[in-house]
Amino acid sequence: MFNISPRQLEVFVQTALHGSVRAAAEHVHLTQPAASMALAEMERQLGAPLFDRERGRLRLNARGRELLPRAQELLERHAEFGRLGSGQAEALSGELRIGASNTVGNYRVGELLGDFVRTQPQVAIRLRVANTDTIAAALLDHALDLGCVEGPVAHPMLGLRPWRDDVLRVCAPPDHPLARKRGLKPADFAGARWVLREPGSATRATSERVLAQLPPGETVLELDQIESIKQAVAAGLGIACLPEVAVRDALATGRLKALNTPFLDLRRKLSLLLHRQKYRGALLEAFLRTL
Repeated sequence: MFNISPRQLEVFVQTALHGSVRAAAEHVHLTQPAASMALAEMERQLGAPLFDRERGRLRLNARGRELLPRAQELLERHAEFGRLGSGQAEALSGELRIGASNTVGNYRVGELLGDFVRTQPQVAIRLRVANTDTIAAALLDHALDLGCVEGPVAHPMLGLRPWRDDVLRVCAPPDHPLARKRGLKPADFAGARWVLREPGSATRATSERVLAQLPPGETVLELDQIESIKQAVAAGLGIACLPEVAVRDALATGRLKALNTPFLDLRRKLSLLLHRQKYRGALLEAFLRTL
């Protein structure tokens, strides 16, 4: 008969998320020897190791990857049991780990988190901002509870839920020849110099879709931050497809000019990304309701 405790589950989950027993011990407020003992006892009861040891780090093996979402669910259900038993079912607490792609994390974080933070002040929000591919990979590793991304993600274990409409604008410095030309046509973009986001970014994917509708040009820079691209475009290094929400200030002050391109489809969807095996406990469901 198994006698695995919530504390052992906590050590297992935190070790999986952080890659070391030392980091896990800090998160669960144990000494490192006590955390090591808890993990070893759990593996002994299960009759198999849950991690591979690689260069001083612990990486989940196949058994560990299978058990991680179940362990996270058990811990969430344990917390819910405590709230229900104490008559405080509505008093949510704990931690919610959210991943946001760059446009959302840098320009729409108030829309994403504001209502929930105001209504659930006891919940700790951990926000990770990265490109769409990185957020999807973290969800697959169960390192995040929820993602909010800018582009389509095709993976059988991940489900998308539409959240917001979004639009990009083709931007140039005010003195660029395309910015001074009236009645732009696709042919006018022949040989254009483009500044793009890095591969794996949803903005990069949209930009490539736009470029496929235009004559061949030249990619002069690949940058991993929208603000860096804005600076590069303002400095005259090229033109770029940028989220409208990210360039409003630069357009208002005249640092950038949005080109009139009705022949291009610059629309996209912002979506919530969830692991299909993720247990949707009270904390996650409360967050989803605010959206």
